Amino acid sequence: MQAIIVNYFIACSVGFFGYIDGVEDLIRIPEESWFPGIVFLGAMFITVFNLAAITTQRSGLSVVSVATKMSVAIPVLFGIFIYNESMGFLKIAGISLALVAVYLSSIKTKKGISIKKENLIFPLLVFIGSGIIDTTINYLENFYVSKTDVGLFSSSIFGVAGIIGTLILIGQALLGKLKITWKNIAGGIALGIPNYFSIYFLVKALRHPGFENSIIFTLNHVGIVLASTILGIVFFKEVLLRKNWIGIAIAVISIILVASSQ
Repeated sequence: MQAIIVNYFIACSVGFFGYIDGVEDLIRIPEESWFPGIVFLGAMFITVFNLAAITTQRSGLSVVSVATKMSVAIPVLFGIFIYNESMGFLKIAGISLALVAVYLSSIKTKKGISIKKENLIFPLLVFIGSGIIDTTINYLENFYVSKTDVGLFSSSIFGVAGIIGTLILIGQALLGKLKITWKNIAGGIALGIPNYFSIYFLVKALRHPGFENSIIFTLNHVGIVLASTILGIVFFKEVLLRKNWIGIAIAVISIILVASSQ
């Protein structure tokens, strides 16, 4: 929890110092039409993080990875059925293959994933929660966030999440359950900058007139899978299973199909 909260505040600071003109921008945040939305998103960030931690303890990291990445189905379906986006053959085939690719690339054991019946609720909630976060960001970007407020909006989400997380840590400290470590703080600092830009550039991409939202979310999630796999191989000498390589190949095909469908 400590690392993720430090991460949120670092991400928030990057946005505030890099994309905000002055104190006036900060003062008007509670008055913005998107403010209730970022309060909801901040709470969801903390909630999904804790659910992911519980899922990892009970069912393993692969289950969390699959649940989080497969959640792309929620904003994709939202874009198709609520925003009436296109449903051509190439697009449907590409999105379907993307889901298969995400699953195969995320499995790190030969036996696949195994979830006890009593633990099934936790990855399901991670799946739903992650999908709700992406869908809410998409909705707010479409209807409430102006072109000039992308930086302010992105950083404010992390700021609210950091504040909520801090309140939880204060509660833990009062109960004597808090132990601060420099390792957690350093990890949070390292994650903060890329975390901010992941949201910032996602919102920017969603505003691009040349691509539908369902395509952006599909390419974003599959791209993350490919990038994280490559980083794992290069920096951590990760050994991939045969199903992982198949997943990577399918991911490349899905990107080509989805990009060609536009």
